[in-house]
Amino acid sequence: MTDEAAPVAIEVDDLGVRFRRNRRGRRSIKDMFADASRRSRPGEFWALRDVSFRVDAGESIGVVGKNGQGKSTLLKLVAGVLLPDEGSVRVHAGVAPLIELTGGFVGDLTVRENVRLTAGLHGMSAAEVTARYDEIIAFAELEQFQDAPYKHLSNGMKVRLAFSVVSQLDEPILLVDEVLAVGDRAFRAKCYQRIDELLAEGRTLFFVSHNEKDLRRFCRRGLYIRDHRLVADGPIDEVIAQYNADNPIP
Repeated sequence: MTDEAAPVAIEVDDLGVRFRRNRRGRRSIKDMFADASRRSRPGEFWALRDVSFRVDAGESIGVVGKNGQGKSTLLKLVAGVLLPDEGSVRVHAGVAPLIELTGGFVGDLTVRENVRLTAGLHGMSAAEVTARYDEIIAFAELEQFQDAPYKHLSNGMKVRLAFSVVSQLDEPILLVDEVLAVGDRAFRAKCYQRIDELLAEGRTLFFVSHNEKDLRRFCRRGLYIRDHRLVADGPIDEVIAQYNADNPIP
């Protein structure tokens, strides 16, 4: 008897999203109701287009590509932070977004108040926050700053707090965007260990990084974004090799 196939966690079909290079000008009513291929105006560009793939529950996916090709945009679309202009993104489970980590925190509130607020906004119940509060603070190494205003924390402290809160969420899908590039060596080691623990629990990982060592450590499969389109989808070593062949070091 063969095992049943893993359920699909993320489905992306013919995905496209368009941005404007500057904020001047507005779309007319005619533009809004025109066919998608005719709606683009001067100054607009496709950050992603014609992107399709599936991610099974429990898979670990690494996204590679040069800066400005749409990798982080793809994560934001999966997280629901952005909406596509073409195609669709269907996510069949909750997500824990380790992207733009310090967003959503309130400067005038204390660390203690921000933990309760931010965890609650991510769907954690008041009882769950209370039960996990000490662990969140200990991971962030902020025991002495619990009643300090968030705005008085250093950037490193803010990142540690945000990672600690979001990594405590029970959501099945983990979205990570370059978070391991920040913080000191000791904090990165704690991040590595925490992500290893989450993967061991069977979480699905969607990971954007320029660090090949991190990609190979956490991911088995890779997606390569080039010229704002998906050009490769396969084993992570093969995808990284194709990326390096396209972008040789001078």
